[in-house]
Amino acid sequence: MRLMDRAETAARLPWPALIEALAAIFRDGCAAPLRHRHPLPQNEAKEGSLLLMPAWQAHRYTGVKIVHVTPANANTPGLQAVNSVYLLSHGENGQPLALLDGSTVTDRRTAAASVLAAGYLARPDSERLLLLGSGKVAHALAEAYSTRFPLKEIRVWSRRADSARRLADRLRDEGLPAAVADSASPAGFDIVSAATLATEPLLFGADLSPGTHVDLVGAFRPDMRESDGALVASCSLFPDTRAGGLAEAGDIVQAIGEGAIDENHIVADLFDLCRGTHPGRTSKEEKTLFKSVGWAGEDLAAAVLAYETP
Repeated sequence: MRLMDRAETAARLPWPALIEALAAIFRDGCAAPLRHRHPLPQNEAKEGSLLLMPAWQAHRYTGVKIVHVTPANANTPGLQAVNSVYLLSHGENGQPLALLDGSTVTDRRTAAASVLAAGYLARPDSERLLLLGSGKVAHALAEAYSTRFPLKEIRVWSRRADSARRLADRLRDEGLPAAVADSASPAGFDIVSAATLATEPLLFGADLSPGTHVDLVGAFRPDMRESDGALVASCSLFPDTRAGGLAEAGDIVQAIGEGAIDENHIVADLFDLCRGTHPGRTSKEEKTLFKSVGWAGEDLAAAVLAYETP
């Protein structure tokens, strides 16, 4: 069995190839039940989570990601809030083939899925990106978006100003046009991407400019959210998967519970976009919203790409 550490996993998942691998699996499909989530008691936080995400393609590959989400780790230097591994096996005989760094798989496939969706939903000439969050996923989002759009400005906001400054400095060192944002307001930005563990809204519909594309990556539980109901109601809504969005996406679940929208507000999902059954953005002024909660098929596609890359 091949063991891939963080560096090797990342090297085998370049952005263009990874985005295309995700597009292919959304077009072709695979078996991927809704993830199993189990609460984990925490000494210094309300609750952690154990997530199990299986997926398989008959006779080809099976895979499962095991994820520990421990928010209290954010308060301890050197510890990550999310830790995971990915096991890829032979789909016919069950032989283990590779064990990959699951956090790297997650970060990169999450960012790649956002950019895949943005290719359908954001304006092609988008130049200004606002990032909410300063962790590894936010870093990956900045890299991935810069490969797809002609970005001239990337602004980083975080509740921890020092973290936002460190990420902006790192992105600048990589040659990206990054700086710290004064606030979380989305006004004037072409693309707004949020990757936080927020449980209260950070983005509000009243502040959203016409033509903006919003990419909500956090809020993977129904009790979490990054936007208010007015923002969701003002946008054309596209989750990564319709079933996952309605079951797990706090931004959607809570907006429905408040009466801001109903299930019919969902225009299409990423399957529809990749299969060409919905065109995505239909006008320059349209406000669009992509809400991801993560689909196990994305992890499988990434793991297969990493394993098959020479």
